[in-house]
Amino acid sequence: MTERRRSSVDGKPATQLPPQVRALPEGRLLQYWKERERQHLRDVYAGLRIKKFPEDLRVLEHLLWLSRSQVVIELGTHLGGSTLWFRDRLRTLAAYGRVPEDIRVVTVDLAQDRAQALLQDADPYFAKDITLVEGDITDPGITEAASQHIPAGARCLVVEDTAHTYTTTCAALQHFSSFVAADGYFVVEDGIVDVAQLSPPGLSGGVVPAIRDWLTTDRGRHFQVRRDLELYGITCHPHGWLQRIHP
Repeated sequence: MTERRRSSVDGKPATQLPPQVRALPEGRLLQYWKERERQHLRDVYAGLRIKKFPEDLRVLEHLLWLSRSQVVIELGTHLGGSTLWFRDRLRTLAAYGRVPEDIRVVTVDLAQDRAQALLQDADPYFAKDITLVEGDITDPGITEAASQHIPAGARCLVVEDTAHTYTTTCAALQHFSSFVAADGYFVVEDGIVDVAQLSPPGLSGGVVPAIRDWLTTDRGRHFQVRRDLELYGITCHPHGWLQRIHP
């Protein structure tokens, strides 16, 4: 069964996603939101910091399944927790026969020494399906460096989690959107830096304006923002769930 196969409910095509829950960040919910934000900075996966909301991880699981992504291109490795999480989700998809067994996470950051040491400690065999790439997201050459590690014809999910500025967001979209096939997804993380009541201190912002500006470019017109994928009410990535709608 593929994501194209659907049944009808009340005359409408059924999807494989739950209905969206909306939650406005105000009052007690805003207080809860801020407590959760502080908490997630100390959350871990396989012993490594992951720094992602469970609600957002759940949406990523949905998108990996629906898009049949064989590869995750992760822009911003940090300490490697999310790298392992993506790798393990891809292994699960392969076990279900949803994607080929030759899965891979290609993760990019300015320096990888610390992440490599932590990943090695967590899983001595991590390099079997995780590739660490060193480079600057604003350097056009980083695209070629990453592409060398992607199996031919593989469908890719791209997740951008770098410096959360206008410049880095634009560069990530420009350099890596071409890896996303039709109906695939590019996730730009942490648009909360542009939401006044939610933005963590010390961040300049620019993520959401960069997305909006990029969508007006020739390459950006192939994508649309899927705000309905902000499924669980609380998300760090407002306006950041992008789907490729044209080849």
